[in-house]
Amino acid sequence: MTRTLTLYGLAHCSTCQKAQAALEENGWTVDFRDVQKQPLSEPERRRLADEWGEKIINRASLTWRGMSEAERAADPVAMMGEKPSVMKRPAIEAGDQRLLGWTANVKRALGVPA
Repeated sequence: MTRTLTLYGLAHCSTCQKAQAALEENGWTVDFRDVQKQPLSEPERRRLADEWGEKIINRASLTWRGMSEAERAADPVAMMGEKPSVMKRPAIEAGDQRLLGWTANVKRALGVPA
């Protein structure tokens, strides 16, 4: 049985690299989407924001820390359009599962040893 998922992130993000490697080692076929090189469309960004709300924005990122107060006040959908690297990553869609980050709970949900 082939298990396929989509992983949204950045190619240079070490967490995304670790997640992709671990998923592939555990039998997943990973469709990786670098949101910097292949920006998400407005409907795709809206879907992620609807799913996770404010959590979709990575407030610990260098991108966030470099933003002005006005930029930080923007709608998450617009913010991800202007600065894709502000998105929390990885964002994973596996069938009807929507998972954010690379935590022990996310790994457990996908059958990856923590």
